[in-house]
Amino acid sequence: MKTFTTPVARFAGAGLLGMMLAGSIQADDHGMSKDIVDTAAGAGQFETLVAAVKAAELVDTLKGEGPFTVFAPTDEAFAALPDGTVESLLEPENQQQLQAILTYHVVPGKVMAEDAMAADSATTVQGQDITITTENGSVMIDDATVVQADIEASNGVIHVIDAVLMPE
Repeated sequence: MKTFTTPVARFAGAGLLGMMLAGSIQADDHGMSKDIVDTAAGAGQFETLVAAVKAAELVDTLKGEGPFTVFAPTDEAFAALPDGTVESLLEPENQQQLQAILTYHVVPGKVMAEDAMAADSATTVQGQDITITTENGSVMIDDATVVQADIEASNGVIHVIDAVLMPE
């Protein structure tokens, strides 16, 4: 089993990487001065994720030194959850469950797309492993597809995914 606790062999197929990086954005044009939280907040597609990070009291952590790799579900990914799920998770009495879900989306270290593609799993901050596969030209994190990779921030990197990951 290959995991990315440290950078691993580079992915040889530039075609898939090129497609993943085609829509890549930077935190800003001046040396990535925005951290992961500010980058996500400014992207316009992570409003639910940012609200959840605030409700889980993880803002200070994700604004910290890092580096962190965040597999960030879009607003559409959260909207696809069963009705009432997001609202329930945002309730103060469900903070620990929300923290577990959100930290399952974070891997310690800065793992760029080509390193991730060379691995088949990674251990999350939450403590469980996520599975990484390449299927039909797409990179999958558990059952979510990476739709945009390598959005760099001052304290790590964001990879956009199309589903919310759920720990066991």
